[in-house]
Amino acid sequence: MPSTPRRTLAALPLLALLALTACAATHSARVTAHAAQQPSPSAPPSASANATPSGTPSRSGAPVPKSLDWYLAQVPTFPEAPPPQPMPPGPAGSAPFRFRVPTGQKVAFITIDDGGLARPSAVIDFIREAHIPVTLFLNSPAATAHTDYFRQIEAAGGVIENHTISHTSLSGRSYAFQKHEICGSADKLEQLYGKRPTLFRPPFGNRDATTLRAAYDCGMKAVFHWSETVNEGIVRYQTPEKVVKPGDVLLMHFRPALMDDLLAALKAIHRAGLTPALLEDYVS
Repeated sequence: MPSTPRRTLAALPLLALLALTACAATHSARVTAHAAQQPSPSAPPSASANATPSGTPSRSGAPVPKSLDWYLAQVPTFPEAPPPQPMPPGPAGSAPFRFRVPTGQKVAFITIDDGGLARPSAVIDFIREAHIPVTLFLNSPAATAHTDYFRQIEAAGGVIENHTISHTSLSGRSYAFQKHEICGSADKLEQLYGKRPTLFRPPFGNRDATTLRAAYDCGMKAVFHWSETVNEGIVRYQTPEKVVKPGDVLLMHFRPALMDDLLAALKAIHRAGLTPALLEDYVS
């Protein structure tokens, strides 16, 4: 019997393997095609069908950080402010100078200065929606340049007060200079907003006896410093107790982080067991 060539014998197993592979592929294709025709009851719905657009919170989700709703959601609940008690008057011919309102009532006061640097638009809605009582000590040029913005805060419950024309340190300056800065600013603010300021804050808190006399002559009931400052969401206390006390006045400025400052002030007042109140109501 003639022998089979080595090349033919070697090829036989390879041919068998190829045939088997082809058969398996055909079977797999049939199974796949059949499965494609059948619904999959356990398959989850498409992710894209219920996806929330990027940057838009779902109705049931938490507010977007730093949005107005996010700030409003963190505002504490306060009791009503107590009826104001009269503040004792200052010496004759001079406006009283105060770091705080001399009262034991459980109230504290939020004040915002300047107005020329930054005016976050959300602040208007935040003050209105959260019912934040605020006193604005404005420089008259800033109040002139951005009248509509401050009118909206006034409509939301804020009160506009006096912070000079040029934001210059008054201490040591002549009576004529100081009176011009205080009266001139008061005149302009009255012209812009229809109400003459009755409270005054000297720039940087710098004042002397001449400042208080000029303020009195310009119709100011009181000259206010502050008890705490707030900047970039941090309350800085002026006393070692590090707590807001009844009658304290919190100072912040119209800066980019004003929303954070307002929220930090509200939380600090709440932690102290106090209620934010409008400064003008407690100054006789």
